[in-house]
Amino acid sequence: MNNVDAQPFSNLAGQSRGQLGRVINWQRTLGAVLTQSRLEAVRPVARCYLRHVTLFSFKQATLSVVLSVGLAIPVAHALARRQFPGKAWLLKLFAMTLVLPVLVGVFGLVAIYGRSGWIAQAFAYFDAAMPFSLYGLSGILLAHVFFNLPFSAQLMVQALEGIPADQRRLATQLGLRGWQRFRHLEWPYLRQSLPHVVGLVFMLCFTSFATVMALGGGPKATTIELAIYQAIHFDFDLQTGAALALWQMLLCGTFAFIVQTLTRPIANTPSEVQPLPSALDSRTAKCWDSLWIALTLLLVLPPLGVVIARGLNPSALIVLSDTALWQATMHSLLIATGATVLAFVLATSVILASRHWRLNGRKKQANGIETLGAMILVVPSIVLSTGLFLLFRQFSDVFSLALWLVMAVNA
Repeated sequence: MNNVDAQPFSNLAGQSRGQLGRVINWQRTLGAVLTQSRLEAVRPVARCYLRHVTLFSFKQATLSVVLSVGLAIPVAHALARRQFPGKAWLLKLFAMTLVLPVLVGVFGLVAIYGRSGWIAQAFAYFDAAMPFSLYGLSGILLAHVFFNLPFSAQLMVQALEGIPADQRRLATQLGLRGWQRFRHLEWPYLRQSLPHVVGLVFMLCFTSFATVMALGGGPKATTIELAIYQAIHFDFDLQTGAALALWQMLLCGTFAFIVQTLTRPIANTPSEVQPLPSALDSRTAKCWDSLWIALTLLLVLPPLGVVIARGLNPSALIVLSDTALWQATMHSLLIATGATVLAFVLATSVILASRHWRLNGRKKQANGIETLGAMILVVPSIVLSTGLFLLFRQFSDVFSLALWLVMAVNA
């Protein structure tokens, strides 16, 4: 969801050489981008706009967390205690929603919930109007729930599968069922994983870019991430963009520190999950679990099915024969492969350094270097792209290095 493309570099190519020359004189290194973020640049009108985008960013992220994580709890509870064909594949599908291309998911949501989508056509058949609009806050929340609810449920299922078998047998012998079983057996393990899940979903929603740009983006539905893009892409105002970037990094860094403090390590010792004994199960419980699983499937599967169905059309052969498609595919594979190798090398270095420090009793240093993993949730990718552009502009032709810079930013 935070992938970087080469668009900022190609857009900067269109700026006049004189304007770029003045900017280059300001910025001598990558860190010089941040030095331009003086608070004097935030004029009274800009301060009002900053308050608005900050409040909206917190509002949409908080509501997204409440809906995604709140609804994921009964879904995870149902999946953890029910066995049915295809459950393993369903959990794998849930884990893939986080890495699903955002625009692909948005395309499917528009086909279902858009103004001319299936649901709108169904309401029009009965001479009724859609009860909500896909564009604005409601659409942003729907998209965030679509992406984050299945992933949150998958993480919680892993936490529930970590309940020791002896505790399950003890709960069965005590006759715990329904709410009592959930409260005394399952909730302590869910509560242990909640800070991690809530923190991850909040940061993903707070720094959401493509979703807000596609379904929001107006004056009433703009986040800090989108405001940074607007300042750099449309106004070429690096000073304001850097100020907004510092503000977002401050907020995200503070929240990441809080989550890091509240999160406790979870023992990953999954045990074999046995279905509830028939004496403790009931038809009502089965219907309740089936309802939540079915609702989740109705949320996830139709948009993905629409994308596949609409992609299989007579124009598909024409698109597949286009050389531009295969060139873009090769660029994507090159970026993905290079970023993966570089990220693996850097991550291995971080892990080895953390292990060395922990073995030598330097726990604070180990915790500090491990927090580098949260950088993708704290530092806006558009700022990293602009900083690299300004850094390498004085040494070589940046536009010829765009592919490699995108690879580095992703890594």
